[in-house]
Order: sequence, then C-alpha cells, then structure tokens
Amino acid sequence: MTPMMQQYFDVKNQYPDFILFYRLGDFYEMFFEDAQIVSAELDLTLTGRDCGEDQRAPMCGVPYHSAETYIGRLIEKGYKVAICEQMEDPKLAKDLVKREVIRIITPGTLIETDLLNEKSNNYLATLYYDGSSVGLCFADISTAYVSATAFRDRMTEDAVIGELSTYNPREILLNVPAKALPKVAEHIRDRLGASLTEAASDFFDQDAAAGRTEEQFGPEQTAGRPRVALVAVGAALKYIRDTQMKDIAYLRELHFYETSQFLEMDLATRRNLELTETMLAKEKRGSLLWVLDKTNTSMGARLLRQWIEHPLTNVAQIFKRQQAVAELADNFMLREELREKLAPVLDLERLITKVSYGTAGGRDLRAIAQTIAVIPDLKSMLSTLAAGALSEILTDLDDLADVYDAIDRAIVENPPFVIRDGGILKDGYHADVDELRYIMANGKEWIKTAEQREREKTGISKLKIGYNRVFGYYIETPRSAADQVPEGYVRKQTLSDKERYITDELKDMEATILGADDKLKALEYDLFVALRSAVDAESVRIRQSAQALARLDVFLSLADCAAQNSYVCPTVDTSDVVDIKNGRHPVVEKFVEDSYFVPNDAYLDTGERRLMLITGPNMAGKSTYMRQTALIILMAQLGSFVPATSARIGVVDRLFTRVGASDDLASGQSTFMLEMKEVASILSNATKNSFIVYDEIGRGTSTYDGMSIARAVAEYTAGRKIGAKTMFATHYHELTGMEGTVPGVFNCNVAAKKRGEDVTFLRKIVPGPADDSYGIEVARLAGVPGEITRRAKEVLAELEGKEGNPGRRAKTAEPADEGQMNLSFADAAADEIKEALRKTDINTLTPIEALNLIYEWKRML
Repeated sequence: MTPMMQQYFDVKNQYPDFILFYRLGDFYEMFFEDAQIVSAELDLTLTGRDCGEDQRAPMCGVPYHSAETYIGRLIEKGYKVAICEQMEDPKLAKDLVKREVIRIITPGTLIETDLLNEKSNNYLATLYYDGSSVGLCFADISTAYVSATAFRDRMTEDAVIGELSTYNPREILLNVPAKALPKVAEHIRDRLGASLTEAASDFFDQDAAAGRTEEQFGPEQTAGRPRVALVAVGAALKYIRDTQMKDIAYLRELHFYETSQFLEMDLATRRNLELTETMLAKEKRGSLLWVLDKTNTSMGARLLRQWIEHPLTNVAQIFKRQQAVAELADNFMLREELREKLAPVLDLERLITKVSYGTAGGRDLRAIAQTIAVIPDLKSMLSTLAAGALSEILTDLDDLADVYDAIDRAIVENPPFVIRDGGILKDGYHADVDELRYIMANGKEWIKTAEQREREKTGISKLKIGYNRVFGYYIETPRSAADQVPEGYVRKQTLSDKERYITDELKDMEATILGADDKLKALEYDLFVALRSAVDAESVRIRQSAQALARLDVFLSLADCAAQNSYVCPTVDTSDVVDIKNGRHPVVEKFVEDSYFVPNDAYLDTGERRLMLITGPNMAGKSTYMRQTALIILMAQLGSFVPATSARIGVVDRLFTRVGASDDLASGQSTFMLEMKEVASILSNATKNSFIVYDEIGRGTSTYDGMSIARAVAEYTAGRKIGAKTMFATHYHELTGMEGTVPGVFNCNVAAKKRGEDVTFLRKIVPGPADDSYGIEVARLAGVPGEITRRAKEVLAELEGKEGNPGRRAKTAEPADEGQMNLSFADAAADEIKEALRKTDINTLTPIEALNLIYEWKRML
C-alpha cells in the first residue's frame, strides 16, 4: 500500500459501517466498496487510483464545498457517513498530511438546515428494555429538544409502537436484539422506515447511562424519574456525543412526560384521520395540518405539528390555550400586525444550534440579529393582551438587546459565505482590522508610486511592476533596455523579450502588502469566533425567546383558522359527553367550496347513547361523519376552535378508528386479518373514556361470519367492560335490531332520496335504521354497465323473495324457485373462477398469493 492508502485503511477500519468521506485537497474521495456504493447510489463516475497494489483502487469523489448535498442524499437512503478531514495545512506538512474523522453523520443526528425539513422535527430515538419496562427517549439535536417517557405497569409492544408512530424518528437504537421485541422491530422496519441499530449495549449500561443523564440535566430535572427512561436518555447522549465529537452542553432541558398527559392514538388512527399527511399521496395537502397551518415561521410550524400529534387531556391547559386563541381571533387588526412582524423571523432554534456547534457563519449571525430585531415591537403589542398563555409569551420573550448590538456592531449587512475569506467585519469594529485594510487598500497606490519612481530613476519608460504567485512582485523591463538597469536589480526571470528583476525595497513592500492580507483574514476569523462564542454564551436566553415566538405563531395560526373558517370555541370538561351541533369536517369542507357542506349533530355519552349504529348507502357520508366527529374531539383537545355552531367535549383519553384496510401480501396478511388485528388492539386498550370509530367491521369475510363478528364486537364495546363512546357504521342491517335489546345502542342513518333509478344522498344523519342500502344505484352512478345493474336487480329480487330481508323494504318482484336461484349463482361463480384460472400463471405465484387466490374463490363459491 502507498502511505496515503495505508492511512486511509487505518481510518476506515475504525469506521467499517460508515461511508468514509476522505479529504484529499479540494475533494472528498471514497475508495473500494465505499466508492462502488456511492457511485451507484448517486450516479457518479467510478474511476481508479494507484494504491500500491497490482490493481487500481476503485475511487469516486465530490467537491468538498458541495459535499453536503451528496451526504444528504446518502443519509436519505439510510447510509451513515464519517467525515475524515485534513487536520493540517498540506503546504506546511512535512510528510503525509494528518487526517482524522471529525464527525459522523447519521439520519438521526443531522443539524444541516439544508438537509432537514424546516417544518418538522428530525428525531433520534433510543429504546431501553429491561425485560418488563421500557424507557424511550426522543432527541432532535438540531433544535436541542430532548423528551423521555416510560412504560411500566402496562408495558405492551402496542404502546411502544404507538409512541414511535407519534414521533416518527429517523433513527432508532435498541439495547436488545430485535427479536426480543418482534412487533416493535417489524413496525420499525415495515412502517417507519427508520435506521435501526439493535443490541447497542455499550450505550445502555444502566449506571453509566443514568449518570450521564443526571450530569447533563441536573438532579432537579432527573430526580424521581423512572430509571428506564433515564437510561434511554443517557444512551442518546452518548450516541450524540460520539457522532458529533463536540461538547453537547447546549442540550440543557429534558422534557419528561407521561403518555396519559396526551390523547393517545395508535398508528392506524393517525393514518385514518390523516393528521399530518394523506393516506394515499402522503402529502400535507388534504390533512388536518394543512388546514390549521397558517404559521409564519419554521419554529411555529414544527410546534403546531407537535400539538396536533399530542392533543392534551388536562382541561386547565386546554382552557389556557383556548383563551389565547379566542383573544387573538377577536382582534383582527392586532392579529394582522403580529403576523406581519413575525414574517421576517427566521429559524432561531436551529440557528443557535449551529452557533453552539461552531458551524454558524456570518450570515447565520446576521439572521439571528434580524430575528431579534422584531422582538421589542412584538412585546409592545403583546402587552395589551390579557390571556394567560399570551402573558407567559410576553414574559419569556427576552429583548436580547445586548446580543443584537454585539452582532449588528460587528457583522456587515451582507457577509461572505466563507468566514475565513475575510470581509465579514464592519469598518470601525476593530482598530487593527481597520489598519490592515488601509494597508491593503493603499497597496495598489504604493505600487503605482514605486513604478513611476523607478521609471524616473532608470529612464526606462516601459518599466512595469507586476505580480505572480511564484515569486511575488517583480520589476519588468524590455530586453532592449538591459544596459539601463541599475545595480541593485537582481535578475529573477528571463523571457523572450523581457527581463524580470526584484529589489530589496520591492520585497519589503511585498511583505507588508501580502502580510497584511493574511494577517487581516486571520484576525477577522479570530474576532468572529470570539463573537460567536459570546452569542453561544447567551443560548439559553435565545432558545427561550425562540420557543416563545413559536408559541405565538401557533396561537396566531389557530386564531386565523377560527376567524376565517367560522369555528367556535368548544366547551371542554371532564364529563362523559360529546355533544356537537352542526359539526363539519375541517378538511372535506375545504374541497366543496363550490357547494354546500351539510353539517350534522352528534351526541354520545356513556349512558343510554354510547354506541351509535349508523346505516345507510355507500357514498352517503358515513365515514366523513364519523371522522369529522373524531377530528372535532382532537381539535378541541389540542386547544383549537372547532368547525361547528357549538360543541361540548368531555375529555377523551384515547382515540381509535378502525377504517378500511388493504391486503399486506408482503407480510402475508389479508384485509380481514389486518382488520381483526386492529379490532383486537382497540378491545384490549379502550376504556370508558375513549372514543371509538368502527367502519364496516367484518366485511372481509363471509356474510354470516362478518355479521356475527360485527355484532359481538358492538355488544362487547357497548358493554360494561368498555362502555366507550362509539360510532359503528355497518351494512349489516340485521344489526339494527340491537337497539332496545343491547343497552346503550341506538340507530341512526344517513338519509337518501330515491326517484325511479336516481338516488340523491342528502348527507344528513337522522334517527332510526336505513330502509335500503342503494348498492346497485351506487354501482350505476359509478359507471357500471346497465346490463350488469339490471341483472343485479333481478338477482336481488330472487334473494329477497327466497329468504326475505328485514333490513330492507319489501320488493315487488316474484321470488324464483330454489333451483333456479342456485343455478344462476353457481353458473356465475363458476364462470368467474374459470376465467381467473385461465389468467393465473402458477409458475410466478408465491405461496401466500396462491393461498389468497384460493381464499377468494372459496368466498365466491
């Protein structure tokens, strides 16, 4: 191996699981397997380099000044990167340039703003399992946010999965092999897509990890906290310190919480309610966040997302938020002025983190000053408001006048991107800087004066003073004037028609001018670093103000939504009642602005009206109605106003929605299996204070199986063991008979009007069971050919004539005899199965696909 390649392997062997970015001059180079991976993943040219062996080493590289973009793409694909930097100036190195890894970049430890979503947090999660309890820590090092919780008495994998789904971390560390928590590991792999490091035992030593947590945050923040949570936090701290290779004293606040402080929702519920993204497109547009997010700042956008993902269960805290929203909603002019002032506010949370890391440049400090500049006016406006939450913001907002003055006095308005290139400090900030700049500014004049003086002295009219990087300043004369060159001129270079000389006076002048440039850059850099350290010393005050600005932004956003969308302030209390008048779906109504969204009432309690059994045709709005009720509850508990004319919400502890599913062939689970798993989770975790939405339970299996399961689930949910407020939509009209026989169950339906073959969905929830499902009419509206819908009506008439159906109104068609009916169904099913068999290529079927096909044919028969 060549010495350079030997050095490379010495470093690479310390970081075998990382892609090593090895600095060579102006490039980061990758070699061997790393080069092949990066070349393939980033579509870069794969070249080679002599490494001292017979074959050249595979190599690819990226310019160091644009490496961040390439690193970001690798991180996005799940890789981890180690940055190996030159630790000395190659010009001054006697032998091989010294190189060291200065930072490890992983999906959960990004701080580069260009690589992060500015409107959402980037979490690293650590999970500590001691055999009976679990501690969880979630850290976003880009905003210095660290939170932790523990599951002790009711530790279940479902509970852990729910919490992981809430935070959606990019990277997770486990202290045990994944097989010890199989459901959690499966969820991480299949649902979160997070980078997983299992059995990272060196991070989770109990005494060491708990000690790190107490040392970092102090006993006042750690005393009395569950040990498993402290161990999880300590593991995160070690991982952050090991990857960043810097002091992490800027992490000073630990947010410990109990899951009971927030409205609990599992992954299925968050997905079904489309809180932050839509189910299909995975886009923000069409989600609840899309409706509520009118924030002006990145900090506010992140906090609003956190509030939506963590609705409260404490009535007093909810009321405090409501007061702030109400006061701002009622004051249009002040609200607009506050929003205008927030417009230039930049991401103070992440900017101050860059300061703490020592990576902030002049533009970052200028951005901090720009944000601080608006605080005095904001405080003046807030002083007129009375709401408690707004008064707390006023208290937490620090003027930071000293920080602003320090930055504004030092940094130019448009600082250069690279801080080592100089030109970052204002004139007048430092006397030595001004003197060196004077020397440099007048250096050209000195050269011109010296050039004129030498012409007069020698009589050579074409004498010039020039400069190149090889030997600095020189005097150039024509060769024809060689006899006029005086003594003291030392020949330095001979060209075809010119001679170049140097003199002692010229070298002294050069030392002064060129030395001034180097000294100036070094001095400016030192002064900037000192200023950055001074700003970092005030990071606690700056972070406090940043958090206050984020809260103000969120309150303004919720107030804007309330005012613009005609929302009302709900009454949130500790009762067991959900009473909504003229409720609307906050998202759907945004997509029907050209027509009228039909509002609906909803009333449930834990007494005689605890399970609303909803029947009615497809497309009539059952799912929309149930989801809007769940969303109104969630909005009320996060402190928002709600889309209704009035609402009273008794605090809900857990929210469940069982809405639709699709086959998960990759894991060998059918629609029905997924449905039953979600139902099982609800029945295991729901309490009397929960709110449950069931949409079409049992439809994934045969009619009688499905109907039996649906009834049993409804009875159990309405019974004493749970007794939760529940909305239960079904097409099994036979279930409507539970009203009056099963305590707490009552019927409602979505009204529809039929004229001939036309059906109009009225979208209105009315008491009582539906008189028809209108399935054939819906098929016709969807464009199913008339030949098929007519045949469907004939078949329907035969069925109703043969068996009768108490859930549908009587039909006038004559019943067919049993043989004729059976023959028609057998022929139809046989034809379908024959056709399916013809189209099936058994050579490409997987076992699970074959089983699913057999299952489907069995169901058809």
